[in-house]
This record gives sequence, C-alpha cells and structure tokens, in this order.
Amino acid sequence: MLKHKLILPEGILLLEPTEPLEASDFERVAAEIDPYIAERGKLPGILIHAQSFPGWASLSAATAHMRFVETHHAKVGRLAVVSDSLLLTEIPTILGHLIDVEVQHFAESAYDEASTWLEEQQG
Repeated sequence: MLKHKLILPEGILLLEPTEPLEASDFERVAAEIDPYIAERGKLPGILIHAQSFPGWASLSAATAHMRFVETHHAKVGRLAVVSDSLLLTEIPTILGHLIDVEVQHFAESAYDEASTWLEEQQG
C-alpha cells in the first residue's frame, strides 16, 4: 500500500509506502498528480518517507512502478528520500544513473530539512 498526499500550494507529493506496493497504487497517484502537472507543467517535488522499502506485491506492481517513474520523472523537480533504511539511503546513487531528477537522501531526523529542500525548488 502506498499512502499519498499532494500538498498544496507547494506541489509536493508525499509518498509513504507501508505494505508491498500494488499496481493500483500507482494508478491512484497518477490520477491525483496528472491534472496538477497538466495545469502547471511540472511537479516541484516528491518526498518519499519510509522506514523501509516494502517491495512489490507482484510482478505487475513492479512493472507499474517502473512505468510510473518512466512517464513522470521528467516532470518532477526534486526527489527527497527520508529514511534510515540502508537500502533507501542508496536511492540517490541508484536513481542518479537512471533519471534526470535531483535526488537527495535525508535521515529520518531530517524530515523538516527535506521538506524545506523541496520547497526551495519553487524559488
């Protein structure tokens, strides 16, 4: 399950994975952010807040996740990953080779700093 919330007016998408991700999670997120992107041209930031990466419920969920990233990454300003999980600390290194989005990791204790960093994208 992927909890999500589009924080307005900042245009920051908060994602909180809590259970293995389903294909429908990405459909719901896209349904919420696509109108925002269509109106404004870009989503200033995404904040992923997770204790750990819960994985995917199925191969179709993993495929939906990759498709979501492929169709949306060029329309995102910054990506902040807030987690103390060893795997998630490596996200900036892994994604830096795959997508053209500024990505930064923040420790769990630096949640507010991550939010501030994303909001700076608006300036």
